[in-house]
Amino acid sequence: MSRRSGILEFAVLGLLRESPMHGYELRKRLNTSLGVFRAFSYGTLYPCLKTLVANGWLIEEPGSTHEDAAPLAGRRAKIVYRLTAEGKEHFEQLLSQTGPDAYEDEHFAARFAFFGQTSRDVRMRVLEGRRSRLEERLEKMRASLARTRERLDDYTLELQRHGMESVEREVRWLNELIESERAGRDLRGSASGGPAQQDTTSGATGGLPRAGDTPRTDTPDDTAT
Repeated sequence: MSRRSGILEFAVLGLLRESPMHGYELRKRLNTSLGVFRAFSYGTLYPCLKTLVANGWLIEEPGSTHEDAAPLAGRRAKIVYRLTAEGKEHFEQLLSQTGPDAYEDEHFAARFAFFGQTSRDVRMRVLEGRRSRLEERLEKMRASLARTRERLDDYTLELQRHGMESVEREVRWLNELIESERAGRDLRGSASGGPAQQDTTSGATGGLPRAGDTPRTDTPDDTAT
C-alpha cells in the first residue's frame, strides 16, 4: 500500500465512523473537510472503498429511496458504506499510532483533522513529532540559504524567505497547540483528558470533521455510487 492510499483509507474510516455515507457524499466530505484530498476522484476512492469492504472494515448497504419517486430503468441504487465493528477497531488502532509517518505533511493534515477523536497523549506525541520535524527542516533551510545567498537573485531569495516564514509560522502554531494540550485544554477550553471537541470553522485546519456533524445530503439524483 502506498503512503497516499493509506492516508485515504484512514480518512475514509474516520469519516464513516461519524455516520454511514454513499460514495458521492463521502468524496464531498473528503474534498471540503480535508483539503489534502481535493485532487481525489471516484477513480481513486472507489478502489479504496472496495479494499476496505474486502478487509471487512466496511459493509455496503442499499441506499434509501424517496417513496414518491418513480423507479427509473437502468439506474443503479446508491450504495451506502457503513463502518463495521472491525473497521472501528482498526481505525482506533490507526489513531493510536505516533510513528514518523504521522509527522509528514499530508499524513499530519489527515491526523490533525481527526484530533477530535484522538486521545490527549497521542495528540501530544503527534504535535511534538511534527514540531521536531519542522524544526529540523527549518535548520536545513537556513543553512542552505546561508551557503547560497550570494548566488541567488532577488526573486529566488525572496521565495526562499517565504518558504522559511511559512515553516516558522507553523512551528509557532504548533507551540501554541502544545502549550494548550499541556495545560489540559482542548481547542474549546475543555479540561478533560479525552478526545478534543474541535471547532470546524478553524481557518488553520480548513474545516475539521466533528463527531455528531450531520453530513450534507444535497447530492445529484443521478449519482449511483
